[in-house]
Amino acid sequence: MNNVELQENSQEYKTFQADKESEVFRHTTSHILAQAVKHLFPDAKLGIGPAIENGFYYDFDLEHRFTEEDLTAIEKEMKKIAKANLPLERFELPREDAINFMQEKGEPYKVELINDLPEDAVISFYKQGDFTDLCAGPHKGSTAAIKAFKLTSVAGAYWRGNEKNKMLQRIYGTSFPKQKMLNEYLAMLEEAKKRDHRKIGKEMDLFAIYEEGPGFPFFLPRGMNIRNELEAFWRKSHAERGYEEIKTPLILSEALWHTSGHWDHYQNNMYFTKIDEGDFAIKPMNCPGALLVYKRKMYSYRDFPIRLGELGQVHRHELSGALHGLMRVRTFTQDDAHIFMLPEQIKEEIVGVIDFIDYVYKLFGFKYHVELSTRPEDAMGSEEDWELATNGLREALEEKGMKYIVNEGDGAFYGPKIDFHLEDCIGRTWQCGTIQLDFQMPQRFDLTYVGSDGEKHRPVMIHRVIFGSIERFIGILIEHFAGKFPLWLAPVQVKILTVTEKFNEYAYKLENIFKEKGLRVEVDGRNEKIGYKIREARNQRDPYILVVGEKEVESGTVSVRSSKEGELGEMAVSEFIARLCREIEARAN
Repeated sequence: MNNVELQENSQEYKTFQADKESEVFRHTTSHILAQAVKHLFPDAKLGIGPAIENGFYYDFDLEHRFTEEDLTAIEKEMKKIAKANLPLERFELPREDAINFMQEKGEPYKVELINDLPEDAVISFYKQGDFTDLCAGPHKGSTAAIKAFKLTSVAGAYWRGNEKNKMLQRIYGTSFPKQKMLNEYLAMLEEAKKRDHRKIGKEMDLFAIYEEGPGFPFFLPRGMNIRNELEAFWRKSHAERGYEEIKTPLILSEALWHTSGHWDHYQNNMYFTKIDEGDFAIKPMNCPGALLVYKRKMYSYRDFPIRLGELGQVHRHELSGALHGLMRVRTFTQDDAHIFMLPEQIKEEIVGVIDFIDYVYKLFGFKYHVELSTRPEDAMGSEEDWELATNGLREALEEKGMKYIVNEGDGAFYGPKIDFHLEDCIGRTWQCGTIQLDFQMPQRFDLTYVGSDGEKHRPVMIHRVIFGSIERFIGILIEHFAGKFPLWLAPVQVKILTVTEKFNEYAYKLENIFKEKGLRVEVDGRNEKIGYKIREARNQRDPYILVVGEKEVESGTVSVRSSKEGELGEMAVSEFIARLCREIEARAN
């Protein structure tokens, strides 16, 4: 199934994914999974089994290690349970009775969960045939509602996500109302495996992660070419839009993070150190540094808006089990910007950022959808400030005529936000861009400006990213393009292959000509068969391959092969260079 077919066939799948009913459907499937495991492995102790994006999982404590053969047998048992049309029946018990009930069933993890609930809580359970699980629900009415499912993998998972707890076995799966939808999703997974940025990154020699630095990626020369192009594009496009670039330190005093509020909300994800007996933190966010830059002088109302951009490296503690190539790391570079403005400039500035994000995503061929996230439970500041900030974001979205989903309670602790979820060429979504409107940090840092009345006033602040994490965005691009980057972004734009070593002199002469034109070029002059060199260059996904032999040397030409268009034949060197320059100028995808 090609990319176009995947996108055309997946509309029904996407509709189901976006529907809250999918969570109920998959949560019910997780109960069927748990029942099947208990039938086949009665000694298994139950952890938790929620619905997640694209599927569900269930955690089990069992000495036996699940195998691929076990998953096949469990799936077979799940089909029997689904076919049996067992009703899912809810009942409730007082807390003590619920504890006794789970103790009698020999389920220590469920007992622990109940013990964490309030003393006066009434505990709900769901029963299906011979299986009962602690659960708040809701669920489908019967196991027969589950028509199509697949168990996809087994992984380790610490109980309750705490690395000090026991490692359980987590079985992942997915389910859909129709077999056709499941088949489409599995086809997408197969395509995703082929596009895995870790696999392609190794084949193209873009980046590496070593045991000496888990979660700390190394960018190799080819990968740095991509990164440098992205950063050059970032700097140029920001300068054109009135941003000034800053750079703030990696390490700042611990007291700063108390002032910003990150200490109360984020300290478990931070790294700390001591300097001259003082307590310092390695920054997990760039915003406090930008606030200090603002505070260095007094501004007038005439100076606004002030747009400060920063490619700022941050460090965040992630559990080892959560690390995943470039997608989940412990250090990354955010393409941050902090905009300081007058209250009456809020809507105009947010609209400007929305337009900027739209421009960038369209350049890479991404569609996207938008979510508006509102005040969380641990929010700082007054409800009045939050309402003003949320309305500012909402008004900007409505002025642009953008459809959006409201994500209640998922804002940052200092302000509401607009999140941009981009869609890649095989239909997967990635949360990258964000716009956060903040009334709190300017207050906590006592930021002021002199208004038209000669009095001091408080500015408003926007936090925003477009790529999000440079590292993660590169990982997404690798998978989106399957390593076949548009010419302007390709790590090597032209690979020159010699038929034999006697043509190396001509190849290196061409290399110098191309480099003078600012092109990224490599010569493969090894004493290897030309077929082997071509296969290797294709594996590295170089956009253009030039083969030079006796004919090319005599005529002063090149034989061109395009990764998109195939054999283009013999060309004059100047003609080929002009073609490349036109393609780069157009930034063609």
